[in-house]
Amino acid sequence: EKCSQFVLQYFLVFPQVFQLLTDLKQQRKERGKNKQSSGQQNLNTIMYETLKYISKTPCRYQSPETVRNFLIAMKGHKLTK
Repeated sequence: EKCSQFVLQYFLVFPQVFQLLTDLKQQRKERGKNKQSSGQQNLNTIMYETLKYISKTPCRYQSPETVRNFLIAMKGHKLTK
């Protein structure tokens, strides 16, 4: 159970979340700074904290190709929950 959760988080979910938040951060930077609502400021804080946490994990260095290669390599091991 713990192994499958680890695989899901670190090899599948975290890299996608990291890429999504990095892209959103770049888009916002390109648009410039506008006055933001408190809800938007809260979202910015959540994005910042999430990126800060995930950037300390190995997923920061993973690419879609790395994840794909990992899944292909693990396919023959018949892992289950």
